Amino acid sequence: MKSTSFIYLFLISFLVSSCFEKKSEEPIVLPNNLSIQVEYLGDGVVKANFTAEKAIFYKVSFGTPGESLQRVNGNTATKTFTLKGDFTLQVQAHTTEKDFISDTKMIRMNAAALGLDPDTGYTSATSYDEYNLVWADEFSGPELSDDWKFELGDGCPNICGWGSNELQYYKKENTTLADGKLVITAKKESVGTSNYTSSRINTQGKQSFTFGRVDIRAKLPKGKGFWPSFWMLGNSVSEVEWPKTGAIHIMEMVGGSSGDGDATVFGTTYWDNADAIEFSREKTKLPFGIFNDEYHVFSIVWDAQKIVWLLDDVQYHVLDITSPVRDEFQKPFHFIINLGVGGREPGNPDDTSIFPQEMKVDYIRVFQKK
Repeated sequence: MKSTSFIYLFLISFLVSSCFEKKSEEPIVLPNNLSIQVEYLGDGVVKANFTAEKAIFYKVSFGTPGESLQRVNGNTATKTFTLKGDFTLQVQAHTTEKDFISDTKMIRMNAAALGLDPDTGYTSATSYDEYNLVWADEFSGPELSDDWKFELGDGCPNICGWGSNELQYYKKENTTLADGKLVITAKKESVGTSNYTSSRINTQGKQSFTFGRVDIRAKLPKGKGFWPSFWMLGNSVSEVEWPKTGAIHIMEMVGGSSGDGDATVFGTTYWDNADAIEFSREKTKLPFGIFNDEYHVFSIVWDAQKIVWLLDDVQYHVLDITSPVRDEFQKPFHFIINLGVGGREPGNPDDTSIFPQEMKVDYIRVFQKK
């Protein structure tokens, strides 16, 4: 009897042990197909929605300073942001505390997402101790002032594509003034052989300057194929061919989300050296967001020795102009404002390009030494 009981207990023990061993050998099944969607609800409120197959629970961090991953109930989480910036939303889908999959989404808190005034952004000073304001356009009237004139068409027959294989046809109608802003609009519409329209204005024969500080406050368009620029061309253009006139690009942006194009601007100069084109170019990138989010101020400080480029009053490029081969920059220049579409730099618009696109200019101010 004892022998039988012993055998019975042994068998039970073996079966239980085998059962536990078999159970412990079963692999952990991780969640899969994690999907994250972000909703901007206004006034800084963001809602994250997430799902994953076989997930038991989720942990979430919205990426604000000092924030750690926190377990949440259900498949949503909400956060109220108070600061502008780019934040990384991280979501973990868990099977166990130690077993999970993870993915991220970028949250962009710009002025619109925070519910701020649409005119928000950087604003430059109205005066400087060492300078006098010698000319300005605040674009506050119902029409463009007489200081500006239009350049129309596609550049043909003299410089088809405006010398850079641009695709747009420039029209007066694409320039408007609204709410104290100059608005240049790029549209997808056919005129002649061009499939796009935009505007280009200049102050040639109206306003020109040698040296000084220039501040231009503007909000730029976004997307592949857009090429906005604020620049200056030597008045000698009526007498000699470019690049002997020289050119100073206070700002140009080669639009496109790839390569941070919508977040990067360039300060560029062109000049002639023994009948060869020479140029200097430097770029700066926003720490977060893109130039379409809000207004920024693009500036140069120009004297007989150098040209300095600034974004929101922060220097990012300097060019020495004391060399005799750069004597173009010791002479008067006038302003040009244009929004190009396509061309050598940005390439053609593509399926991601959204039309119409606007470039808004709040003001342009010129200061010269007292």
